[in-house]
Amino acid sequence: MGRVRGSIVIGEVGKVVLKTIAVAGVLTIVMVAPNCAQLLKYVVPRTSRKWYYINTVVQRCIDKGLLKKKEKEGIGTVVRLTPKGKTLLAQYELSSVIIKKPKKWDGKYRIIIFDIKEKRRRTRDMLRVWLVHLGFVRLQQSVWVHPYECQEIITLLKAYFHIGKDILYITADSIEHDQWLREKFNLT
Repeated sequence: MGRVRGSIVIGEVGKVVLKTIAVAGVLTIVMVAPNCAQLLKYVVPRTSRKWYYINTVVQRCIDKGLLKKKEKEGIGTVVRLTPKGKTLLAQYELSSVIIKKPKKWDGKYRIIIFDIKEKRRRTRDMLRVWLVHLGFVRLQQSVWVHPYECQEIITLLKAYFHIGKDILYITADSIEHDQWLREKFNLT
């Protein structure tokens, strides 16, 4: 998926750092608290120049407002995800999501219908971008279709865009005059 206007782009190590902190909830900076190295010594040897790189990436993420550094008594310096960091991480996780194609199509269509108000136009436009990215085909301006099960992915999009009530997921047995859809999705 291409870069979204106004978004921040970080490298693969930055993504790993954000994911690690998201899973752990908090990360102790190794340079300040060497005991934390026990957790990571199996991934990167302590003498490796990669430690310098990881610490540099952590600092860049702090500078970009993705992480927040705080001193904790008895622990040392800890790093947590900011709301901006959580949003970016969700964006990266969504961009790697794909709709799996089963061996045999079950003959049903998954239809997405949404009604997002004009004041949230940017959200509506970004949702359309994601639907195209996922392989949906537009039937009408706010009506999109896909032949394979994707309810979990739509649930992720609802949560990411905070549009739970504005989007409906429908499973349909047929769509009138669907030959062009069957051709588009290679279902014939």
